[in-house]
Amino acid sequence: MSLQNLIIYKITPLYHILKELDLSFNIIFLDSKNLLNEKVKNLNNYLIITDKKYSDIRNQFYLEYFPINIFKLIEMMNIEFLKIQFNHYSQAKVGNYIIDINSREMITSDAKLKLTEKEINTIIYLTKLNKPISTDELQKKVWNYQSNIETHTVETHIYRLRKKIFNTFNDNDFITSKKNGYQIKIN
Repeated sequence: MSLQNLIIYKITPLYHILKELDLSFNIIFLDSKNLLNEKVKNLNNYLIITDKKYSDIRNQFYLEYFPINIFKLIEMMNIEFLKIQFNHYSQAKVGNYIIDINSREMITSDAKLKLTEKEINTIIYLTKLNKPISTDELQKKVWNYQSNIETHTVETHIYRLRKKIFNTFNDNDFITSKKNGYQIKIN
C-alpha cells in the first residue's frame, strides 16, 4: 500500500504535535487553498484534517471537538484512511461501464446488471492486463484450477457473462474472443 499522506489544513498546533509523535504518516501542513489544491493533484492516498467543514474538499476529516485524546485521534485517522481506501477500490471504470465491486454490479447511466464474484473477478483481471488472456491463465488466476485439468469452465462462464451483458446493455463486443484468449474491449 502506498504511503498515507496526512494533510493538516490550517491547524498549526496539531501539525506540530503530530510531527513530534513520529507517526507512520507523511504529515504535511498547508494553510492556503491554492497550495492544498496543488498538493492533492499529485497524491493518491491522503486525508485532510480540518477544524471547519469545507464543502469543496475531498477526503476531509473534520475535527469538531477540542481538546481530543491523541490516541483517539490516531484511531479515528486510521479509520478514515480505511474508508478512503475502501471507497477508492470499490469502483472501476471499464469502457463505458462502472464496475461496482462491493455491490457486484455493472452500471451505465440507464441500466444495471448484477454479477457474480467470479464474473467481477474475470472482468477486473481482463481489464488490468489489457491484452488477450488465455483460457489456461484465467483458469489459474481467477478459478485457481491447475492447467492440466481438462475443463470448459472458463469458456462456459465467459459465454454466460457475454450473454448477460448483451441482454442488459445490448453490447456484444465488451468481451472479445481473440485467437490467443479473451480481452475486454476498452474504447
